[in-house]
Amino acid sequence: MVKTTIIAGLLSAILGGEYNAKTLSIAEQDSILNDGISASLNEGMSNRYRLESENEQKIFRRSCTADWYIVDTKKNQRNPLGKDKGAVRDVTMSPNGKYIAFAKDNNLYIHKLDFGTQVAVTKDEDPDIINGIADWLYEEEFGITALYAWSPDSKQLAFVRLDEHEVPSFSWDVYSDTQYPTADTLRYPKAGCNNAKATVCVYDVATKGIQRLAVSDEDCYIPRLLWTDANTLLALKINRDQTKMEVISCNTKSTVTHPIYKESSDRYYIDYSLFDEWKWLSDGRMIVLSEKDGWRRAYLYDGQGFEIKALTPEGIDVTALYAVDEKSQTLYYQAASTPATRQIYAVNIKKGSISQLTMEEGTWSARFAPDAKKAVFCYQSFETPNTYYLYSKNKLELIEDNAEVREAWKANNLPEPELININGLEAMLLKSQQPIANSQQPLVIMHYSGPASQRVLNRWRKKFEYVLVQAGYSVLIVDPRGSDCKGRAWRNETYMSLGQKEAEDLISAARWAAQQDGIDENRIALLGWSYGGYQTLFTMSQKDHPFKAGISIAPVTDWTLYDTGYTERFMRRPQVNGRGYREASLLNKAADLTGEVLIIHGTADDNVHVQHTMQYIDALVNAGKQFEMQLYPDDNHHLRKGNNAEHMHNRILIFLQKNL
Repeated sequence: MVKTTIIAGLLSAILGGEYNAKTLSIAEQDSILNDGISASLNEGMSNRYRLESENEQKIFRRSCTADWYIVDTKKNQRNPLGKDKGAVRDVTMSPNGKYIAFAKDNNLYIHKLDFGTQVAVTKDEDPDIINGIADWLYEEEFGITALYAWSPDSKQLAFVRLDEHEVPSFSWDVYSDTQYPTADTLRYPKAGCNNAKATVCVYDVATKGIQRLAVSDEDCYIPRLLWTDANTLLALKINRDQTKMEVISCNTKSTVTHPIYKESSDRYYIDYSLFDEWKWLSDGRMIVLSEKDGWRRAYLYDGQGFEIKALTPEGIDVTALYAVDEKSQTLYYQAASTPATRQIYAVNIKKGSISQLTMEEGTWSARFAPDAKKAVFCYQSFETPNTYYLYSKNKLELIEDNAEVREAWKANNLPEPELININGLEAMLLKSQQPIANSQQPLVIMHYSGPASQRVLNRWRKKFEYVLVQAGYSVLIVDPRGSDCKGRAWRNETYMSLGQKEAEDLISAARWAAQQDGIDENRIALLGWSYGGYQTLFTMSQKDHPFKAGISIAPVTDWTLYDTGYTERFMRRPQVNGRGYREASLLNKAADLTGEVLIIHGTADDNVHVQHTMQYIDALVNAGKQFEMQLYPDDNHHLRKGNNAEHMHNRILIFLQKNL
């Protein structure tokens, strides 16, 4: 093994972000695309006013509050947004630059810049009524914090109202430095329990009236609102089991609503996030991204919701729709040319001809100007940090190559991954080059394994696996069945029955690795976080598995304890899939666990509650199983509080050294 000080140096550098490539922000990219005009919250404001924020306070994964201020340069004044300082979130400028909408204490407000006045859009004092912002579930599982949207003419503000009265609460102790622990409480709907009831409302700025639209029903999700013109609002509606998706068109003047797109499945879940990629053309047609035919493909639809034709081919998953150049009738998009790579393409909407714009193996992404005439392309690979180019007239002009980061990383003299295929599974192998006592090296298999996820990607990612390699371990990263970018059927291999097939694949990968030169078949460990933590324990509960040790961080241990939005997407409700839930539960498999295990959890994890680990520990104790445990007081799912991240990774190294 290498000296501990060397390992500690690399670990601290990686955790400290020293090898994170510089990324151009959206504002910086838009500034390049718009000849130096930066896109920001202040862009729509007059030269007289600007917005400033300070004292940001994190709420959950994506949300935060801050002290926001309006600076009046003419009067040389700086006044708080929201009358009183603090707790303001999700600040949005109206398209005409005259109003600022924001949320505070579960209500929406509008500040009128011309008059310096503030209007309360909603006035609910009930803490279980949430207006225009996401509750915990919507934020975590639908990737959104603001659930409101301005109309293009700035005359209306549409928002989702969430009623959480019937959502059960979850509490956890906060230990901190007080003599007695306190408790935090959160409305958290677990699988099969009640969700918040969603209602779509529209506020009229002139009349100050609110009308409710006939969009939602008793048990559905409304995770997206989108205006297509001044009086047409689109609401994305998903049923509770997430097997049916509708895009509802709402005329906010007549209040008439009707679906313009429907998609459903008896065999699979519907991926709501594909709606975020849809594009609308000026003639009313729309470009839809859907996997209804087995692959994520782009389709051309008319404005009434009738399919015209497919724009991209079968056999390849489209991963992003970037922009449409209506003059040349060109759609620009990103697709997985192989599961581990991303390339950028252009398709002529009228003719159907497709051009591949990038060739270098790795991961390409793009941000286009509004007219789609030019773009900022970003390229990265195992060996190349984020490299930015200006794309214009089929030419690439270098903007930023992160050369210093690349050279700093090279000084570590560590190997880069080798992409391999193991019995149909995508994987990448890093073989340690450190001298050890014998020629056979221990192996750590790292994975996430969750549905539609991917760890095996040809991109710049310098994380803990390189610390393991420097410490003398070879590392194999595997994507089992259910992973992304291999078609819809592959993504749904684990539907309704989480755990088992992923376990079979991880065991298969380990047995393959054990036959490779230089790998010690008796010293193989499995390491996973969150879903990966669950899958580590599930796999080590299988008969005759080859793992000597496993590290499980923040694991789900029983899917009835996890939230509705994620769990029911892949398992439906326990009321209709009781067998699937029972067979997926670790609590029923504690007696089958073999091998040395380290379980790690933060006690203030609002996502995967420490309850999961506590119930599993109880089951292990009752089964007479020994294990190692590491708790982090008052830390959440990410374990980044104070020195926790470095302590945890060192704890993992100590555990591996002891057992491998």
